Amino acid sequence: MAEGNGVLIIGETQADELSLASQEILAAGRKIADDLGQELAVAVFGSAVDAPARQAVAQGADRVYSVTSPLLAEFQVELYLAAADILCRETGPAIVLVARTNQGREVAPRLAFRLGVGLAQDCLEVSVDTATGTLLANRPVYGGNAVAVVSCNQSPQVAAVRPKVYVPLEPDQSRQGEVVSFPVDLDESMVRSRVIEVVKEEAEGVKLEDASIVVSGGRGLGGPEPFAKLEELAKLLGGAVGASRAAVDSGWVPASYQVGLTGKTITPDLYITIAISGASQHMAGCSGSKAIVAINKDAEANIFREARYGVVGDWEKVLAAMTETVRELVQE
Repeated sequence: MAEGNGVLIIGETQADELSLASQEILAAGRKIADDLGQELAVAVFGSAVDAPARQAVAQGADRVYSVTSPLLAEFQVELYLAAADILCRETGPAIVLVARTNQGREVAPRLAFRLGVGLAQDCLEVSVDTATGTLLANRPVYGGNAVAVVSCNQSPQVAAVRPKVYVPLEPDQSRQGEVVSFPVDLDESMVRSRVIEVVKEEAEGVKLEDASIVVSGGRGLGGPEPFAKLEELAKLLGGAVGASRAAVDSGWVPASYQVGLTGKTITPDLYITIAISGASQHMAGCSGSKAIVAINKDAEANIFREARYGVVGDWEKVLAAMTETVRELVQE
């Protein structure tokens, strides 16, 4: 493809709003566009997208493409992919950013393939070399043990950015931007796979990825029963419960609890880990925590290298004492 101009974000919507992940990468895209002195555009897909389009302008977009079709009312990968492909080819962006959500994981690699370019996957940070216009992406390698800086030498340059690594910009309702209608001609024959059933998991309390306090347990708990004690502490703190991959793989808690490279990325103010060793794959999902408190009987556990506060000891005794102290403080 020919050299492009500007930054394009492939947006997502949830409940007639721009998704939080899209708001986050909008902040990343705004910085890159400003550094290049170019335009930042956001694409929103659906059958009626006026509200998220206005929201995108308020949070930094110069232009919003309202990509509409009756067939885009619900996410279907082949249809969204076809629409994104058409948009990229007609608008010619230099850089395309996609949030690495469940939806983004489906769209980003397929879109890059259709455009004949590579993909910078699972990026922790994206920036640009202003002299050359080259996108620079920081991404974990070797199971999260190191971070590599990768660059793209094709246009458009496509990157999938991990959620929770950027903070959304404050909305400015007075901000002006252009909303461009971009209808696409799609056909049911494009669909190769269909959603047969959607099963919603009922969850109480704050979502793990949105919680300001998270209490997580690992293999060292020895079974599923101790997670009830973690739930008790988390409830007292107004937080959520997480887990390591080992605990999830053992069937002790649902996969939705998993924090780490192959689980959820969290950025709480306080992250309390109990009987978690601190493997690099787990730390890749919680390294953005403002303060980590580690409880582990192994003084040499890697988690203590990452924690601000650490307690070496029997987790049952430490957790019981901590829970009781928190209960007393809450009741005061």
